[in-house]
Amino acid sequence: MSITRHARTVVGNIALSLDGRVCGPGGEYDMGWIVPHAISGGARAHMVRVTGTATTALLGRKNYQGFAGFWPAVAEDENADPADRTFSRWLNGVEKVVFSTTLREVEWDQARVATADPVTTVKQLRQQEGGDIIVLASGSIIRQLLDADELDRLSVTLCPETVGGGTRLFEDGPAARSWRLVDTTATESGGLCLLYDRAREDR
Repeated sequence: MSITRHARTVVGNIALSLDGRVCGPGGEYDMGWIVPHAISGGARAHMVRVTGTATTALLGRKNYQGFAGFWPAVAEDENADPADRTFSRWLNGVEKVVFSTTLREVEWDQARVATADPVTTVKQLRQQEGGDIIVLASGSIIRQLLDADELDRLSVTLCPETVGGGTRLFEDGPAARSWRLVDTTATESGGLCLLYDRAREDR
């Protein structure tokens, strides 16, 4: 998966249904159809792999609150899946940038509330030393970065489900662009973990 790209690669990590949804018709918390595929061994290993090179995680407010309420304690939970413990340790230690118009402060170690929008923040982060920058499951942030052509890699867990309604990751737009498949892994649940790199000639 070694290619020439930005000094810091910006990755969008998301789970999608076959009909392109990030949530079901019941609203933004209608995501139960994702669970059997997210907890498969292949999907867990994929998550560890794509996050392992990142030193900054970008989170929307709702994802931050959900993650902060669950993941910190997993690192020391002897009954947890080893891959989940690895992901939890990474998440506890990584720089976490939270995008919110209502939160003024966050309590998780290494977390801070962003002072600018996602596109401006990513451009600033690119100028700093560090590893990859990864968006964790926030479709709105991924869409903004796609619109601005500031996303270098898409990590998609494609779930073998059609949910029939709900928010899509890709509405009309972004502008037509080319992506190159660099890795694919089939999981035990029938899901596919796909990695696409933005095909750029100027970077």
